[in-house]
Amino acid sequence: MIDQSIDNKNKIIVIKIGGSTLGEGDSTIPDIISIKKSGYYPVIIHGGGKEINEWIKKLGIMPEFVNGLRKTNKITLDIAIAVLTGLVNSQLVAEFTNLNQNVIGLSGLDGNILRAKIKSPDLGYVGEIVETNISFIKRIIELNLIPIISPAALNINSENTNDQILNINADTAAGHIAKSLNANMLIFQTDVPGVMDIRKRIIPHMTTLQARELIDTGVAIGGMIPKIEACIFASKKINTGYIIDGRIKGALTDCISGKKIGTKIT
Repeated sequence: MIDQSIDNKNKIIVIKIGGSTLGEGDSTIPDIISIKKSGYYPVIIHGGGKEINEWIKKLGIMPEFVNGLRKTNKITLDIAIAVLTGLVNSQLVAEFTNLNQNVIGLSGLDGNILRAKIKSPDLGYVGEIVETNISFIKRIIELNLIPIISPAALNINSENTNDQILNINADTAAGHIAKSLNANMLIFQTDVPGVMDIRKRIIPHMTTLQARELIDTGVAIGGMIPKIEACIFASKKINTGYIIDGRIKGALTDCISGKKIGTKIT
């Protein structure tokens, strides 16, 4: 039986982390452990764009992006899935385990968590999420485990064995999972101070309407677009979305404790 009290406690915090914010001196993993000890249920979604780019370049392939989303052909898909679901996910699991934490590494394929269709022929094997199954995630939370999820999805329109898996933008996956879980917070750890206005000043707080205007007017560009869109998408179900500088020590705990950091979207 699924423990429905998880929803009522509203203690789920979905945190999207990326390789660019993890490194020597970083406090992300200790912060997540502290958050869990405080009675919250962290759900981790991770990217791995930096590592994917490194492996793609090793093979002499230049990455292409469309509106902040990686264009994915079959070769790039195979690399992305191998790096995300294998290398990066396993490294994160190892880091938590070495700190005596109970975690489980997953992809969006496990437990049928993410189901998707081809987003656009221009993007190749990039998926658009059409269904999110959170029952498996809830079971993991009940077992007192921290789920660490890589962004891959089952292709619901697959016609052969070559296209059963689709690459999903990690920011987009985090937004869908946070919304489906009715999470308290959705937090994006980035390598910038927050969302910037046209004069490159941090915007400390904005509504979803203001956030959409930043995209429509071209102020928000590149990888910031899917992060903002994810906060907008999840806004009807989550309490608050945050885009913060994950390079700052204690950034996650500061965010959850209500200190002013990065950009708050409501």
